Amino acid sequence: MSKPIQTCILGTGLSGLTFHAPFILALPELFNLHSVLERSPKTPGGKLNDRFGVSVKIHNSLDAILADNEVELIIVGTPSDTHYAFAKAALEAGKHVLVDKPVTATAAEAKELGEIAKQRGLVLYAFQNRRWDSDFLALRRLLDLPKSSPESLGDVVEFESHYDRYRNSIRGSWKDEGRPATGQTYDLGAHLIDQTLALFGKPAKLTAFLQNVRGLGDPKLDDAFTIILQYPAGSALPYPLTAILRAHVLSAKSPQLRYLVRGTKGTYTKYGLDVQEDQLKAMASPQGIFQEDFGKEAESIWGTIETIQEDQVTVNKSIWPSTEPGCYVSLFRNLAAAIRDKAELAVKWEEATAVIEIVELAHKSSEEGITISL
Repeated sequence: MSKPIQTCILGTGLSGLTFHAPFILALPELFNLHSVLERSPKTPGGKLNDRFGVSVKIHNSLDAILADNEVELIIVGTPSDTHYAFAKAALEAGKHVLVDKPVTATAAEAKELGEIAKQRGLVLYAFQNRRWDSDFLALRRLLDLPKSSPESLGDVVEFESHYDRYRNSIRGSWKDEGRPATGQTYDLGAHLIDQTLALFGKPAKLTAFLQNVRGLGDPKLDDAFTIILQYPAGSALPYPLTAILRAHVLSAKSPQLRYLVRGTKGTYTKYGLDVQEDQLKAMASPQGIFQEDFGKEAESIWGTIETIQEDQVTVNKSIWPSTEPGCYVSLFRNLAAAIRDKAELAVKWEEATAVIEIVELAHKSSEEGITISL
């Protein structure tokens, strides 16, 4: 068995304590949580000990971590505007890196990081955990059905993907400040764009509308967006496809719409979000990720399929179950395999770079009021 990967998590906020530490701690055969970066711990063991009762080395400077020869993997879970600089420093110190989304503020920065990792033979991994959401796994399974299946949607002609919520105030965190790589398009949009590119590849055209709907905080900071991606008909897509990616901050609805997918034979509608984030926030022990109900959707929010029958009039409606639980742990298993066994990355850095390219173009499209050809 390979030696566990000595890991340091930068940041003990929501990202570090909710999305990273539980998995590193729950997989001792793959990782050892060597240390964390917490600049001003208020208790002797810091936030990690307060949350999980686990004591590890606490560093209060990045330089100390970079100089620690025991650390092999650095997880960057700090504010978005620090991701590029921290990841670059870690790579240049010879460390493997997992970077939270958005990976950088610009595609040029992402490409530079990719080159450094390639030159040094290091693993550089983008934390696109929502490829392992239960709703996305269910959608992929549906779209992978053969067209002869009675539940097949046929060829997809419109794909609508949402992360809507209702928040009529700001929380006063760094996310509400006009820093680089902030705003909803960088935050939630990075997930929606990544999933869309994973399904359909790069689009031919992009039109975006980014707004500060509430008029709160920095006026340039978007809290709602609509991004329209256009795919022409061709060898891969028999029909033109339009992808509509949306996040609205004043959506009073429960459950919220997640997907609306139209095909030549039917329509798929899905409400509600993957449950892993809420479960992780409430989890008392990292071992909770192995509980039977972890990642499992309630049947009440399973998707529905409506398919047209041979008479071209009758519509048959059925449930499309989210039978596969959400499984963020798969990302960490793949990361460990990539570091120890040179396994192929499930989320390639070039894909993460493409996401940032789309985010940058969305800002340009919205600011200039134009449709952009890619």
